[in-house]
Amino acid sequence: MLLVLSWEFFVGYPIGAKIACDFRKNNICSKEECERLLSFTNNSGPLFIIGTVGILMFRNTTIGILLFITHILACISVGIIFRFWKRDNKPEYIKFSNMHYSTKKVVNFSNLGEIISNSLSSSISTILLIGGFIVLFSVIISILKSSGIILIIVKVLSPIFNIINIDSSFISPLITGFLEITNGINTISCIACKKISINIILTAFLLGFGGISVLLQVWSIVVKTDLSIKPYIYGKLLQGILASTFTYIFINIFPFFNFDL
Repeated sequence: MLLVLSWEFFVGYPIGAKIACDFRKNNICSKEECERLLSFTNNSGPLFIIGTVGILMFRNTTIGILLFITHILACISVGIIFRFWKRDNKPEYIKFSNMHYSTKKVVNFSNLGEIISNSLSSSISTILLIGGFIVLFSVIISILKSSGIILIIVKVLSPIFNIINIDSSFISPLITGFLEITNGINTISCIACKKISINIILTAFLLGFGGISVLLQVWSIVVKTDLSIKPYIYGKLLQGILASTFTYIFINIFPFFNFDL
């Protein structure tokens, strides 16, 4: 489990979901164990959080490091909480009839070309899947903005945000980030605010949740197995809440993480 988590943290989602599903297909873990893995081993990588979000968007490496630390803490917390997911169920191990490879297969020079070919095909397929979903949701976001639907939602939610003392200018980026995190976080980072901690906390939530785009990416992988998508949805919502909570705590406890004017 630690190996899966460490590998997935360096690569980013949806690799964690793919590894969990491969474990299920290869009969390495039971259905319940794979669903627990799915709930917390699907996260954003350090290159995106520190490099893209921290350095490119917020133009501050410390913010990227803060978001990465709280992202990891939230992920581990979700893993601890979800260890009780269907714990009373008896583990069930099965073999899928459509399995294309076996865990007992020995790597040698005779099948090395086949293994490399299958690995490259799988990698390219995953990359195209991710890119396709990003393009699709970018188009959807543009349609929602052009049609004025997002503006209507902003007007409906503005009173609620005023009550919790958050500027209504964050509503549209949050909706965008809820659909596709890259566009949403980029917009949030560009909002001029004296209390930039609000920008950072909201970004932490979006990084933890991942957005509907990532959810559908994961679903497209999970649907090929008998795993349920429910623990993933619950886990990502909880991770978003915990990540934003940890970020709030860090900002208020450690002065060097507080960039408010």
